Amino acid sequence: MRIPKHVAIIPDGNRRWANESGLEKHQGYEHGLNPGVEALRLAKTYGIEELTYYGFTTDNCKRPPVQVKAFVDACIDAINLIKNEDVRLLVVGNTQSPMFLSQLLPYTKERVTFGTGATKVNFLVNYGWEWDLGHMHTDTTNRHTIMDCLCSKEISRIDLIIRWGGRNRLSGLLPLQAVYADFYTLDEMWPEFSKDQFSRAIEWYSKQDVTLGG
Repeated sequence: MRIPKHVAIIPDGNRRWANESGLEKHQGYEHGLNPGVEALRLAKTYGIEELTYYGFTTDNCKRPPVQVKAFVDACIDAINLIKNEDVRLLVVGNTQSPMFLSQLLPYTKERVTFGTGATKVNFLVNYGWEWDLGHMHTDTTNRHTIMDCLCSKEISRIDLIIRWGGRNRLSGLLPLQAVYADFYTLDEMWPEFSKDQFSRAIEWYSKQDVTLGG
């Protein structure tokens, strides 16, 4: 089986799941914490080298304050759980914004190793594609030089994006790293995560004809 080196996860559907489960919308985020850890452990068993989580975006901050607080708190809790695993952690997002979490600043300068550091983990917090590309200062067409201008330059090209929640859109996720990514959508909501869902995505990817345009 051909395994992707880098998988990105869009953990969508938390609010819809909460609503369908008789909860307030903001209560859905905390139910997405354990799925995040399970996905990381599964990625490790498959030999996936790098895993990116789409935490929250600058656009998400337009939501009602109670929801914003809930997903901000969930991101902090998620990273505290991830730190218990064998990872090299990097948090990427607009640190100059008041919405950025000061508790996460130590993980924004360089990767921080926990345990054996077996898996690279990127966590996008207060991320916006405009912010990421906003430091472009070159007119070159050399892709390596262009990538060096990104705020997210430490994140490698994505092989596979898995999105929960049934939506078929990128939602601004690392547009340059995602340029050749295969996209797999699951109808299940993120809090409904299961091992089988993750496995289906990896098996699907292994059957794709990856040419990178060649």
